[in-house]
Amino acid sequence: MLQRAILGLLLLTLIACQSGRGPGYSGPIVDPQGIDMARYQTDLSECQDIADQVPVGERAVAGAATGAVIGGAVGAVLGNRNTATRGAGVGAIGGGVRGASSGLSERDRVVHNCLRGRGYHILN
Repeated sequence: MLQRAILGLLLLTLIACQSGRGPGYSGPIVDPQGIDMARYQTDLSECQDIADQVPVGERAVAGAATGAVIGGAVGAVLGNRNTATRGAGVGAIGGGVRGASSGLSERDRVVHNCLRGRGYHILN
């Protein structure tokens, strides 16, 4: 069980380190009226580079560590060593997902704020 939790944590960390520009990433929706789309693409790329400073992977790892401690403690109180181990694994995965999600949301906010600062009307 512990090996599965560690494998899940490693996979989660790899996902969290992704730049957010992979499949399923829609990005900001901008009102195109009066916009030079070539300039917009340059600005978008620059804003995404700035947003890459958000430590998504670190947040996922910190969330996983916190979740593992809390899950292990709850498991220890409610059961035995096996329950504590399972609780730690579940807590690590849940905490890691929450940490990564928080980081990715912040990354999106940074991109949106950056584009707004450059004069674009963001619709989403």
